[in-house]
Amino acid sequence: MSEKPYDYLVVGAGLFGAVFARQAADAGKRVLVIDRRNHIAGNAYTYLEDKIHVHQYGAHIFHTNNGEVWTYLNRFARFNRFTNTVVANYKGEIYSLPFNMYTFNKMWGVVTPDEAKAVIDEQKKEIQGEPKNLEEQAISLVGRDIYEKLIKGYTEKQWGRECKDLPSFIIRRLPVRLTYDNNYFNALYQGIPIGGYTKMVENMLEGIPVELNQDYLKNREHWNSMADRIVYTGPIDEYFDFAEGPLEYRSVRFETEKLNTPNFQGNAAVNYTDAETPWTRIIEYKWFEDLGSDVTIISREYSSEWKPGDEPYYPVNDEKNSALYQTYKELGDSEPNVIFGGRLGEYRYYDMDGVVARALEVAREELGQ
Repeated sequence: MSEKPYDYLVVGAGLFGAVFARQAADAGKRVLVIDRRNHIAGNAYTYLEDKIHVHQYGAHIFHTNNGEVWTYLNRFARFNRFTNTVVANYKGEIYSLPFNMYTFNKMWGVVTPDEAKAVIDEQKKEIQGEPKNLEEQAISLVGRDIYEKLIKGYTEKQWGRECKDLPSFIIRRLPVRLTYDNNYFNALYQGIPIGGYTKMVENMLEGIPVELNQDYLKNREHWNSMADRIVYTGPIDEYFDFAEGPLEYRSVRFETEKLNTPNFQGNAAVNYTDAETPWTRIIEYKWFEDLGSDVTIISREYSSEWKPGDEPYYPVNDEKNSALYQTYKELGDSEPNVIFGGRLGEYRYYDMDGVVARALEVAREELGQ
């Protein structure tokens, strides 16, 4: 046995780190988890205020078609039956998302799928040949009207770039339904952990030592002396002191306020799709798990370009950044005792179920499970 006190040091108590730590501990390994924040659960962190579970880093709605992941998480939480039905507000006009027959009825007055398809097909003719950018891709899928009202303004706010300057693949799988189905996700399993995500991650980490407010990179030598293997879930470029230059992200800023009303917008998520409204959406948290609060808490979300010191949210997986990540990945591959994982460690956009699936896969490879 190693003279070091732990087999694994897990850097980051988010979903990837928590799943790996649980699997390693269950395999009889000695595990220590640290996080530089003052809480566990990473960006899925939730806290209770006035009988409302607030999602501090934006809305997290669990959805998956992966039965293994669903079964795994149900060891640590019971999920409610929350269904994500998003509303779009375009200058006071209300539409259903994703695009479905309710959307088409409001937009054009059509009633049947054939009528909706005829309008879309006519408007799609505007685009000839292979779509060259996001704007052309969107119009080729849903036509000019829906693009102008429900896609253009929202997307340009989200990415800080004109749709003509964004790659078509971002929106290639845009859901278009010729049915009256408002469920945003086409997922077999969907819901919110009862009691919040923090409680779920707490249950995952039960019996495993966790130290908060600990910055691995600022005291690397000390932490490396604690364990044989490091599982690192922070930004991979920061791990290498940005030696090849920083990877780019989109970030999100939240304006959160408590309102003295039991119901502000009647829905968990309302997207503001016009360019003039500065925020991209408003989240009203109580509708994720209604515990009967007399007040409500909302967050306005503002998308922004990431700069050092900001919280990184979405990797910008364009050609330039993907090539830069490959350089960092090669550096990471040369670190024999370090496993890089998660959204920041792998510079990859993951939904929550994808993070859990990846962590289980890495743990299997590492632990021989």
